[in-house]
Amino acid sequence: MGISREQALDCFNSDDLIGIGMEADAVRRRLHPEGVVTYIIDRNINYTNFCTEYCTFCAFYRPLKGKLASEGYILDFETIYEKIRETEDMGGTGVLMQGGLHPDLKIDWFEKLFRGIRERFPNIWLHCLSASEILAIAEYSELSLRDTIMRLRDAGLQSIPGGGAEILDDDVRHRIARLKCRTEDWVSVHRTAHELGMRTTATMMFGVGETFEQRLNHFEVVRRLQEETGGFTAFIPWSFQPNNTALGGRGWDEATSVEYLKTLAISRMVLDNIENVQSSWVTQGLKVLQMGLRFGGNDVGSVMLEENVVKAAGTSNCTTEEELRRIIRDAGFKPVQRDTLYRTMFLN
Repeated sequence: MGISREQALDCFNSDDLIGIGMEADAVRRRLHPEGVVTYIIDRNINYTNFCTEYCTFCAFYRPLKGKLASEGYILDFETIYEKIRETEDMGGTGVLMQGGLHPDLKIDWFEKLFRGIRERFPNIWLHCLSASEILAIAEYSELSLRDTIMRLRDAGLQSIPGGGAEILDDDVRHRIARLKCRTEDWVSVHRTAHELGMRTTATMMFGVGETFEQRLNHFEVVRRLQEETGGFTAFIPWSFQPNNTALGGRGWDEATSVEYLKTLAISRMVLDNIENVQSSWVTQGLKVLQMGLRFGGNDVGSVMLEENVVKAAGTSNCTTEEELRRIIRDAGFKPVQRDTLYRTMFLN
């Protein structure tokens, strides 16, 4: 049983960062006593940056009309295939594909894309489409949510990332992304996917002016759904990157490394019914990533052969498989390559 809401709130208000880290590390050791830290080699492919949502925290989207529309794109299938071919040639095992919400991209476009990928790259795992994208595809295609996910699954979609969660508290969501799906909509996508036999991840983007109580609301939403379905493979928190965003233009300060480590540790202690918690290098850098492995993290995510969304916000940390493995070893763990479902299938 994870720590209570009151205990988690005490941790958020505490100055004892090392003590909080030690408690989270104890949970990690209980769940992962073998001393292994995992990573994956995959690629983020953003098939379009056109979007109708206009979230204030996003530096990546382009509107469908106006002077910025000329900077928008929709990748053709051959370009996507070539990116996947490069990924496979470099030892990648999967792709995480996400994009903006475009009303012209209906279910048949995605079915054709996924079937084409499965035919050409049967060994590449398709971990694609956030809850917001799936809800938009259902709306644009005049389909139910369940039918949409079933058709995407039957076309080749294998698991769903947790993107679009931001903070699962509707007051926060209305303030930073009022056109985006509500908390219950996000939950419905993941619940439906779990019911259909698909696994998904849960994420959190924090540091957008939310309170500690609202962060705990997010944890509790995720924990309850995991208790109900058991369908989440991992929880992945990261901090908001304010540069080049409308929200950042209002003077928002980036979350500190201390705040990141504390939030990571508390998520590990609250969400002990989710097996894996990821320590992120994309927003915080490699040194903080390494520290996160002693604050509850047992996975370092992806070598990430391509990443565009965080880069658009002015953060461009990068790494290699060799460097990730060294960082894991230097933290006192054994590095093991995994697949998308966190099965440690690769011996190297």
